[in-house]
Amino acid sequence: MASLPNQMSALQAAREIAAGRLTSEALVRGCLARIAERDAAVQAWAFVDPEAAIEQARACDRGPRRGLLHGVPVGVKDVIDTADQPTAYNSPIYAGHRPRADAACVAAVRRAGAVILGKTETTEFANNHPARTRNPHNLSHTPGGSSSGSAAAVADHMVPVAFGTQTGGSTIRPAAFCGIVGYKPTFNLINRAGLKIVAESLDTIGTHGRSVEDAALLACAASGRTMPDFARYKGTPRVGLYRTPHWDKTDEATRTLLASVAERLRAAGWAVVDADLPPQAVAIYDANTTIMQYEEAFSLGYEYDHHRERLSEDLRTRIERGRATTREHYERAIDVVLEVGGMFHDAFRSVDVLLTPSAPGEAPFGLTTTGNALFNRNWTTLGLPCVTIPCGQGQKGLPLGVQFVGPYRGDTAVLLAADAARKILSR
Repeated sequence: MASLPNQMSALQAAREIAAGRLTSEALVRGCLARIAERDAAVQAWAFVDPEAAIEQARACDRGPRRGLLHGVPVGVKDVIDTADQPTAYNSPIYAGHRPRADAACVAAVRRAGAVILGKTETTEFANNHPARTRNPHNLSHTPGGSSSGSAAAVADHMVPVAFGTQTGGSTIRPAAFCGIVGYKPTFNLINRAGLKIVAESLDTIGTHGRSVEDAALLACAASGRTMPDFARYKGTPRVGLYRTPHWDKTDEATRTLLASVAERLRAAGWAVVDADLPPQAVAIYDANTTIMQYEEAFSLGYEYDHHRERLSEDLRTRIERGRATTREHYERAIDVVLEVGGMFHDAFRSVDVLLTPSAPGEAPFGLTTTGNALFNRNWTTLGLPCVTIPCGQGQKGLPLGVQFVGPYRGDTAVLLAADAARKILSR
């Protein structure tokens, strides 16, 4: 058992609670103590009610076991509705807003016995305007975004697992920057009812954990999927090393890391080959921008029309660009997605997963940007499942990650491959 309850994995904590060796209250109190100790510096939480969290835990300890997450605390990104806690989307427009109902994913994990510990910080409406959160490894650096608080809280042992969302790179990139596991499932694997939508064709609810098993556990509890059998998996996946058309945007540490990971997987018996796609595949990046801005101009239309002065300048500009985009241009971008999606469908005939950077490098210095989503938004646009695992450090000593990408609805395969790779790389 970990020395402190808050340092346990979610899976370990759930097992200890089920066996009667740990109470949910002790686990929740451990997480709250860590929040009290560290959150003034890290600023990962938008809302926490310690008394309410302890009462949820006591109810778990009194009652019968309800499901996969019985007694385990969960963080919820503050663009996901909670009926008993404010949901403000990091916008003054919604300060104190109390939804009437839980989002579908929150309701699902409550049924599975989870304790909703609190709401984690997000960028404004899960866009680019940064949250106040800092990287727990170095407070002068960004934790990434838009799921800034979720990644930082999990990395700093304030909560074992948390929900994020991704429209570009908002689950994978902050996980990589904070040195944890991030899982962006296949599009809409986790029901999005109750999520404040940015772009309806792209938004995906994902999970953060300190292990692949934990990230999968939260997603399975939220979606009804069966947990992969990590313990029995002995596969040697076929891996395509995909540097992407933007390989020149990576730093030297990332390029060295990808080469090292590929060699270590080969040494473990995995088949690793270079994966190349036609040059036309680069069009997916511009398509992502077009789709996101066009759809966002509609999804945030009320806020722009009635509270424009309370939006950040950056967000106003994005909405205005979306409104200037014609429907015809938007539909051409959708056609690009279908065309490039076919290319990747063909690529997965010869490999099981792709290995690719999680981000251009380690977390940038400063808090005015959340980093570049260049190595994420193509996969989000295609709806493909992705897992980033922590692996190595950059030149400034901050975490680096590598990303595994699977075919559409290939979530089990990519989770198993990522977990197996992490075990190989940790030897």
